[in-house]
Amino acid sequence: MEKRIKRYLIQGDKEVLEPKKFKLTIDFRLAKERIRKKLVEKDKNTKIENLLRQAGVPLKPEEYVMFQWISTALTAGILYLILDTIFILPIGALIGAYIPKFILKKRKQDRMKKFNDSLPEMISTIVGALRAGFSFPQALKTVMEESSSPMKDEIGIVIREMQYGTSVEEALNNLKERMPSEDLDIMVQAVLIQRQVGGNLATVLETIVKTIRERIRIQGQISTLTAQGRLSGMVVGLLPVGLGLILYIIEPGYMGTLFTHPVGIVLLVIAVISCALGFMFIRKVTAIEV
Repeated sequence: MEKRIKRYLIQGDKEVLEPKKFKLTIDFRLAKERIRKKLVEKDKNTKIENLLRQAGVPLKPEEYVMFQWISTALTAGILYLILDTIFILPIGALIGAYIPKFILKKRKQDRMKKFNDSLPEMISTIVGALRAGFSFPQALKTVMEESSSPMKDEIGIVIREMQYGTSVEEALNNLKERMPSEDLDIMVQAVLIQRQVGGNLATVLETIVKTIRERIRIQGQISTLTAQGRLSGMVVGLLPVGLGLILYIIEPGYMGTLFTHPVGIVLLVIAVISCALGFMFIRKVTAIEV
């Protein structure tokens, strides 16, 4: 016991921080604590935490907020250095504040797409395990062993929750909250109803698999048919920006008036709002739910 305790008491092999680095470390931790308290007061902690969990990003809410502040300051500063006008600072700050959120939403969409694509195979594995005589928790363990991320990670969380004493119903509802998928919701509701009223779960899940695969096929057809409309929306949104940058490179003095003169700034604001509205309307028209 003395040898084991001595290992933690000896400081010779550990790196000793310089006073300046030590102070920076303490300030960083204190800033994280202040941000944590503000998040709790504003009731944003849970929302940000859910978004980070759904995106699969191993960050705490206060760390995400600090990255957002850093992105805001860097983007505003870089745009100010490039354009050399103070009016660009609010626009740069807004863009910088939105960049981390955009990255999180993109990662969440990609993760949800991978999860939904692997959902039919996951349900088919459960059906095969149930028909082979396994229980539902054992079937989930089989899915975890044969699946890849993110399905493997999420099913692993469900199994650990059940091992810690959580009921199957509560563990599946937690899974549904972490991965808000309509197809998963159908499967969870079928499992919960079967556990309450009884019946052949394998047959019900097999019917659900056929329905999910048919929906995926129809969604693929819709995505192909609406590709031209979505491309038009991207052109509407990006063409003015690209053309403005090219003109600014060719003739900086000519385009610089837009960022310095009050009339030019008003026109820029109107142009940004118009492009954003056009892009949103086109996306709405091409977004067809199945």
